[in-house]
Amino acid sequence: MAYRVLVWGLGAMGSGIARNIHSKLELKLVGGVEKKPEAVGKDIGEFLGIGNIGAKIYDDPEKAILETRPDLVVIATNSFVREVMEKIELAAINHVDVLTIAEEMAYPFYSHPEESTIIDNIARRYSISILGTGINPGFVLDLLIIAMTGACLNVERIEAKRINDLSPFGKTVMETQGVGTTPEEFEEGLKNGTIVGHIGFQQSIAMIADALGWELTKIEEIREPIISKTERKTAVAHVKPGMVAGCKHIGRGYINDKVVIELIHPQQILPQLEGVETGDYIDIYGDPEIHLSIKPEIPGGKGTIAVATNMIPYVIEAEPGFLTMADLPVPRTLLKDLGR
Repeated sequence: MAYRVLVWGLGAMGSGIARNIHSKLELKLVGGVEKKPEAVGKDIGEFLGIGNIGAKIYDDPEKAILETRPDLVVIATNSFVREVMEKIELAAINHVDVLTIAEEMAYPFYSHPEESTIIDNIARRYSISILGTGINPGFVLDLLIIAMTGACLNVERIEAKRINDLSPFGKTVMETQGVGTTPEEFEEGLKNGTIVGHIGFQQSIAMIADALGWELTKIEEIREPIISKTERKTAVAHVKPGMVAGCKHIGRGYINDKVVIELIHPQQILPQLEGVETGDYIDIYGDPEIHLSIKPEIPGGKGTIAVATNMIPYVIEAEPGFLTMADLPVPRTLLKDLGR
């Protein structure tokens, strides 16, 4: 019997996750939650362009949960812990497991210790499992690094870089990266908090450090605008020469005055227009040294959709609690239903 899944949020990532869920033998897409008036009441299959599947889109999440009786709800609406806590609690009181792609939820124990305790208590009180995941944070710059250290006798320092294309992502990601702003607007956005760059460096660095037993003394972050020399367009962004095409974000984890983890993430739309090659690079310095290069990068959109979908059975089968990718089995792809 397939696990029943409700998808809350049908933007770029939520829609992709919903389509992928529908294609899998082990999963059944039972509905969606979306606030856009043009989507409400429609068959979710028709909304996704995959044909009528007999499951509809709701604007009331509690009604959706009560009527569709999901085993798990995927929350694909926001990036920040405080924005998804109320949604998580709504699912929890109805005894439904939760998987969210909110970046801060991947490992918020360092950045949001109080909220993390509350979320874990909610999970245990209502006997559900909760996971935050995605391609990054959730896989490339944390789980993959942790797995690679398993082949080391000793690790002294970790450096990793992800150079990726933001083009598949929706409006929210573009705004948080400052795509389409002027350099002056970018700096102002950093000051007022509307531009945050990559969301997840604190989470990834803390996940790696905790997995290795490193007690960090501080985590610092640096954000710089990537100024475009060419015109670039996506479905949701338009960048002219001299405007910001993305954000170069650096995160560093220290033990005393020594940098032991450095993560570099310059992400922008259509980097190939200026000759930038994408890729994922991991360098582990220790015994032995390990150097991994993936070119081009694991696609952010497809990767997030895949990781989120593939972790669903693990979350449902897990013991109650607020889980991380380091707590669960290594993700593997789910079999496709050839009839869909």
